[in-house]
Amino acid sequence: MPRTKFNAQQMFGEPRARRRPPGSRVEPKMNHALEAIWNVIAAIPRGQVSTYGNVALMAGLPGRARLTAYALRNAPGSMHLPWHRVLGAGGRIVFPKGSANYREQARRLRSDGILVKDGRVSRALMMSSERFLA
Repeated sequence: MPRTKFNAQQMFGEPRARRRPPGSRVEPKMNHALEAIWNVIAAIPRGQVSTYGNVALMAGLPGRARLTAYALRNAPGSMHLPWHRVLGAGGRIVFPKGSANYREQARRLRSDGILVKDGRVSRALMMSSERFLA
């Protein structure tokens, strides 16, 4: 039986796109979901915080906490969003303890007059959707 040359492209189709190198950034397409999230974050007043999930809820995107994180990560720097006022569930800083981002977020929260203890913020400072919509 004659041997044929193995052709992976014929067997498996087109190869997948290559991964982006670390540090490279793809600009997100401006869409209504990202804009809604950015608007909610911009409206968080000094001295209050919100969670990723609550921001998504207030933007009309319930259950999309990860989209909030994506929107923050890809927000244009020229927007100057108060990113430090967005916390994980339970009011905790989500960056690894001791990292530069962790220290920077804690520093910014303290400069807003918010007490940060063990990487957490008091629930009393959490901005609820009722307060936002009022």
